[in-house]
Amino acid sequence: MSEAAIDVRGLRKRFGGLQVVEGLDLTVAEGEICGFLGANGSGKTTTIRMLCGLLKPDGGEGHCLGHDILREPHAIRRQVGYMTQRFSLYEDLTVAENLDFVARVYEMPNRREAVRRILDRMELGPRRDQLAGQLSGGWKQRLALAACVLHEPKLLLLDEPTAGVDAKARREFWDLIHDMAVEGLTTLVSTHYMDEAERCKRIVYLARGRIVVQGAAATVVAQSGLTAFEGSGDDVDRVAVALRHSPGVEAAAVFGRALRVASLDREALKRAIETRGGALVWREVEPRLDDVFIHMLSVQGKGG
Repeated sequence: MSEAAIDVRGLRKRFGGLQVVEGLDLTVAEGEICGFLGANGSGKTTTIRMLCGLLKPDGGEGHCLGHDILREPHAIRRQVGYMTQRFSLYEDLTVAENLDFVARVYEMPNRREAVRRILDRMELGPRRDQLAGQLSGGWKQRLALAACVLHEPKLLLLDEPTAGVDAKARREFWDLIHDMAVEGLTTLVSTHYMDEAERCKRIVYLARGRIVVQGAAATVVAQSGLTAFEGSGDDVDRVAVALRHSPGVEAAAVFGRALRVASLDREALKRAIETRGGALVWREVEPRLDDVFIHMLSVQGKGG
């Protein structure tokens, strides 16, 4: 079994009267890609900042990369690559100048060679003299990732790194993450995209600063207890409106000419379809990760 890159217990953080993280236990194995899911305000960003030594926990204990999270935050920061939600490099510097600046901050030996290697790896060479502020969203993201891994960290902490970029750029970004995982790099990444969560070896779902479910995506779906049906036909929009307001229906989403509904209450869901399912042709289907995610959001919204 792999050693743990992250192993923390009872992590807590409060801001004024707001308890953001409460009693969080988290273990991430070396080389693992772990997805961090949860609604806005669930504690994902605060947890990531505590793990990389930018925030001091109010309580709890544990280690990150073998260093005590309370007593050795400086040692942790030197071995972590942290990518924030917003592009945080200098937009009035070129791609190469930004990377050279990062190399200087980390006091890297042979920094010019290190910059050249990362430019090649991230396919940024043709853009080395372009101002960072002139890059598209996808290339800014790639530059930010290059800056994160330039100093060869052992752990990547990525906070919604692909928000606002196109599908092709997101896929290429994740291909890079998987390539580095093969080399042993551990990654903890928060995301709201279910296709990205499914690419993680394990997912962890937070609600109100606590982990409420974790495991492989297929395991989380299988253990959710959800029932899902899919109806197809020409009147899906009208039927969706009716079903969303039916007892026992937790989610009703339209995909082209198909309507997907899900619920924990199988019998209530079947009754809703029978009474308000219109002329659609219905069949039972396997729940998906996005069904589980919507269910979790619904439970959280009701204070469950």
